Parts: sequence; C-alpha cells; structure tokens
Amino acid sequence: NPCFCILRVVKFRRTGESSRSEEDVISGEHEIQIEGVRTELEPVELEDGAAVPKEFANPTDDTFMVEDAVEAIGFGKFQWKLSVITGLAWASNYAMEMMILSILAPQLHCEWRLPSWQVALLTSVVFVGMMSSSTLWGNISDQYGRKTGLKISVLWTLYYGILSGFAPVYSWILVLRGLVGFGIGGVPQSVTLYAEFLPMKARAKCILLIEVFWAIGTVFEVLLAVLVMPTLGWRWLLILSALPLLLFAVLCFWLPESARYDVLSGNQEKAIATLKRIATENGAPMPLGKLIISRQEDRGKMKDLFTPHFRWTTLLLWFIWFSNAFSYYGLVLLTTEFFQAGDVCSISSRRKEVKAKCSLTCEYLTEEDYTDLLWTTLSEFPGVLVTLWIIDRIGRKKTMALSFFVFSFCSLLLFLCVGRNVLTVLLFIARAFISGGFQAAYVYTPEVYPTATRALGLGTCSGMARVGALITPFIAQVMLESSVYLTLVVYSGCCLLAAVASCFLPIETKGRGLQESSHKEWGQEMVGRGSHSPGVTRSNSGSQE
Repeated sequence: NPCFCILRVVKFRRTGESSRSEEDVISGEHEIQIEGVRTELEPVELEDGAAVPKEFANPTDDTFMVEDAVEAIGFGKFQWKLSVITGLAWASNYAMEMMILSILAPQLHCEWRLPSWQVALLTSVVFVGMMSSSTLWGNISDQYGRKTGLKISVLWTLYYGILSGFAPVYSWILVLRGLVGFGIGGVPQSVTLYAEFLPMKARAKCILLIEVFWAIGTVFEVLLAVLVMPTLGWRWLLILSALPLLLFAVLCFWLPESARYDVLSGNQEKAIATLKRIATENGAPMPLGKLIISRQEDRGKMKDLFTPHFRWTTLLLWFIWFSNAFSYYGLVLLTTEFFQAGDVCSISSRRKEVKAKCSLTCEYLTEEDYTDLLWTTLSEFPGVLVTLWIIDRIGRKKTMALSFFVFSFCSLLLFLCVGRNVLTVLLFIARAFISGGFQAAYVYTPEVYPTATRALGLGTCSGMARVGALITPFIAQVMLESSVYLTLVVYSGCCLLAAVASCFLPIETKGRGLQESSHKEWGQEMVGRGSHSPGVTRSNSGSQE
C-alpha cells in the first residue's frame, strides 16, 4: 500500500535545475509529500523491512552548482579580504593613473612648451591604449582565467608607469603613457573576478562599494600632487603613483581563480578546493552533494555577444558605456576650464585674450586649482551613496537612466550665466550622478552576461568607453574654444540618448543570479529557481529551517 508522510527537508535551490522533468524522477511504489508537494520516489529497503525514499537514504546524491555554493556560504571574511584587494586595484591601477592626466597635462604644457593639440594627444593616447587592449584582456581572462589576465595587466601597468617617470622627451612619454593605458585596460577584469565570488544579495552593494576606492584613489592622487609637485616635480609623481601597484601585485598571489571559470573549464577539483577554502575562511559549511560540471564550451568568442539573446543588449550597452566615459571625462576637463574662467559666459572672452598673447601661453596649476579639483572629486562619494540606495529599489536600468537624465539637466542649466558658487554646485551634482551611472553599469554588465562571455562582454564595453574618453578631449577643449553652448548641447544630448538606451535594455538583472551558461535562457533558469520553495532547502547539517 502506498504510504504518505510529511517531512520537512532543507534542500538547495539549484540554479542549474531549470526543472526536473518527470523522467528525471525515479518512479516507484511509494510516494512522499514534502511541504504539500507530492513526488514519486524509489523506496529503499531497511533491515527491519521498512522502506524510505532513496533520496533521503543517500542525501549526497544531491547536486549543486557554483552559484548555489556561493549563496550557501554567504558573505564573510573571504569577501571582505577580496573587497580590499579589488578596491586596491581599482584605486591604484585605475583611479590614480586616470587622475594623473588632469595634473600632468598642464605641467608638461608649461615645462616643455607644448602646443594645445599635443597636450590633448597626451591625454588621448592613454585612452587609445585602453581601447585597444580592453577586448584583448577580456579574451585572455575568458581563455586563461580572470586571475591570470588581471596579474599580467597590473604588472604591465606597473612597469611602464615607472618608466614614464624617466621619459626624456615628449615622444617618449607619449609612447610610454600609451603603454600604461594598454595595461589599465585590463583592470575591469577585477570586477569580473570579484562579482563571481559574491552572493546575489550582496553583489550590487559590494561592487558599488568598490567604486568608493575609485574616489579614494583620485583624492589620494590630488593630495600626493599637492605634496610632490612643488618640490620633486612630475617625474616623481609618476613613479610614486605607480608604487601601490607593487603592493597589489604581491597580494595577487593570495587571489584564487574564479570557481565559475574553473567549472566552465572542466576543472572540478580546483573549483571545489576554492569553494572549500572560502567556506573555511567564512566559517560556513560546504553544501552536500556533487558539484555540477557545466558543459565545456568555447569561451571568449565575439560572436557570442551577438546571439539573438544578447545582440540588442550588447549594442545598447556599448552606447551606454561610450556615453558614460564621454560625459564623465568631459566633465572633468570642463571643470578646470570653468573654474579658471570664473563662469561659463567668461570662457569665450578669456580664450580670445589668451590667443592674442601667445598660442603657447600656459598656466601652472595653483593651490586654488588643486582645492577645486579636490572638491569636485569628493562629489563621487555622495554619488556612490545615492546609487547604492536606489539600485536595488528601482533596478539597474532605471538607475542608469536617472543618472544620465540628471547629468543632462545640470548641463543644460549651465547655459545660464551663474556665479561661481552655483557653478560649483551644478558641477558637483553632475559629476556625482554621472559617476553613479558608471557604477550602475559596472554592476549591470557582469550580471547580464553568462560566465563564458562575461569577461569579454565587460572588456568590449570598457573598450567602447575608451572610445568616448578618446573623443571627449576634442569636444571639451577644442570645440569649447569655438562655442561653449554647442559643447554643452553635445554632452547633454548624448546623455539624454543614453538615458533612453538604458530604458530599452531588454533584461533587468535586479534579483537575478549570475548565468553559468550561454545556452541556458534566463527565464528557464528562474523557473528552476522558483520550483524550489525556501522551505525545502537542504543544509549541510541536515537541520530544519
């Protein structure tokens, strides 16, 4: 006779189980009802002749995926360490090297008597290097591992960053800074590695908190310039700015390879060892059962970004990243111009006076300039806080759209001949929100692509961002000389289009886990998750929820 019993079992919600078909469930005489769900299971005979379902006689027959293990282990000591190390890469290898551009350019303009186009080229060549290498670093990370790509890019940037301080002439520093930019193009892979170790609930907040290290790095670079430039000069500034990369290069040996990458590569033992290490450091139990090995597939293929499922997402993200970098770095360059002129309406007359004197007229950065630069840089801290507060409330897409819209609105307000104080407030708000849009894009992009193409997807988006950063000096500096208002219209219009593009993204990743395979549709994955209620989630110890 069939027997019915009520059991309360804690069981993993499996990302990979889009749904167990009836064919996967072993049929038998006995049935069991769990939390009101009837499932046919094969009975197992005990010594006294009684029978229990096979699944409960051998619980280790259960399976789990990397995401299940990361969710079960949770956020702990390991993730805190990883946050600091990733933040160090973000601050030293990215923020500081980017902030140098706004300090080095006017110094060399005066010291080497460079014409304005050569000064602009000194900034653009860094972004040329970043643009040309972003896809390459993404490909390396997908083919050989996130840790490998990150270590090579950091050591590359460290080496050429130090050599830049010894450049004897303009042509040398132009080449060396381009090579530094080539290395910086690999830094976004640290976000890929970081995101793949974070549980879903903590992922958005943690990636946004990493952006705090960007603000810390830029503030530190300005303070370092205040101390070094008046006494030791720009050469020592370049050398000292590269030294924090040495610390990160040493700490890289502590970093594990992504368990998701190892599983995708078929290296199950290494993935399990990494997960056990995380569980040990966090003081959490490992899940029972066997780790599912995802089907091996070609990784890092550009064509995977243009499959029907991802084609529209990829194209829209490319434009969003382009607009982010174009507007962010454009605002950084415009800030110095606006502050030196006093207000927007004074720029044209000031430019004419300078040209009348000498085409090579230059101005060294003063203490007041450094102070203004520091204040505008500090605006990124509230930008992080605002983004952190809204991104899990309204979603990633709406957060990006809101950031672009506020920036566009502030840009239009600059048409008014406002005073310096109002100008400072508008620039402060605009930079806070455009940096917030950048942060939201860094959260959304690793979430939307599967493991097989995640690094490449982020790398190509980063490459498009460098295209925007490459173009923006010619708008913020060259076009500004012709028309201030046309310049503002370009930036405002670009961000309005980016806001629309954000709304048209086909996938919202809020509350969604990272995809393991490009062959699995997200809707099926979420159906699989939904088929397991929280009340039937198995724990290691077999304790009941």
